[in-house]
Amino acid sequence: MPHTLLLAEPRGFCAGVVRAIDVLDALLDAEEPPIYAFHEIVHNRHVVDGFRARGAVFVDTIAEVPEGARIVFSAHGVSPEVVAEARERNLRVIDATCPLVTKVHLESRKAAKDGFDVLLVGHEGHDEVVGTKGEAPDRTTVVDTPEDVAAVVAGDRPKFVVTQTTLSVGDTDATIQAITSRFPDAEVRNDICYATTNRQAAVRSIAERAGLVIVVGSANSSNSVRLAEVAAGTGTTAYRVDGLSEIDPAWYEGVDVVGLSAGASVPDSLLEPIIEDLRARGVTRVEPVIVAEETIEFRPPSELLELAEAAGTELTSS
Repeated sequence: MPHTLLLAEPRGFCAGVVRAIDVLDALLDAEEPPIYAFHEIVHNRHVVDGFRARGAVFVDTIAEVPEGARIVFSAHGVSPEVVAEARERNLRVIDATCPLVTKVHLESRKAAKDGFDVLLVGHEGHDEVVGTKGEAPDRTTVVDTPEDVAAVVAGDRPKFVVTQTTLSVGDTDATIQAITSRFPDAEVRNDICYATTNRQAAVRSIAERAGLVIVVGSANSSNSVRLAEVAAGTGTTAYRVDGLSEIDPAWYEGVDVVGLSAGASVPDSLLEPIIEDLRARGVTRVEPVIVAEETIEFRPPSELLELAEAAGTELTSS
């Protein structure tokens, strides 16, 4: 059975997720529920269920929200069409979109205005990709693989490249290389966020030393799925789980060193039972493996600051 646990650092919540969670948390404290959220505030089942129990209602269409109600846009961002629909229903909006996702939106919008066709490297249907594509739907093509790039209709307009923030660095590089090979004059903005890059570097570092890597994160969390893929790419057995209950103790047989990480929308509280379980199974050494120290914090949305000022309260971070 294992004797050593390697803890990837950084892991878990990133600044964009903290900001989004703080927004919804503050609103549930300050206003009577229900508080509506367009899509899951972050892609983690436990976080979403906790908010739902407090009175948050997660919707997939603006039509589900009563006119004049309070609504929060999730960390993944929304399209201009959704913003317009919310305005038409007189919804009281607070936008919790991660600022790094907002940056991609602005890049795409400007590129289309400047006469480019936009190639968006990402997963079709992912909330972030849907929102970004909505900035210029007639000018944007989503490409996930080099094969997708080969199928792009060339056209006469120059190409501008943006990326979903939570993709695997390796997968993104391969697709971007295919784009620049086919469209040498393409302008490329690699928008993979610092948190994704740091978490992938940390999980790769522990995977190179471990016989098994466990990544905590929900199945719909793109960055959590990628972390497990990065770990497995080193040749080490890797599993993605939502929590302790999904771990099969048989995985530990014949393993001396276990690595543990978590996606950017995962609270450390979900890792603590796993760590305690491993201690009970004989782990005597818990070693943090630090590849970067993250100090970035994002300012709360101005609308939330105004609400707090009007109420005479002070915002606190998760």
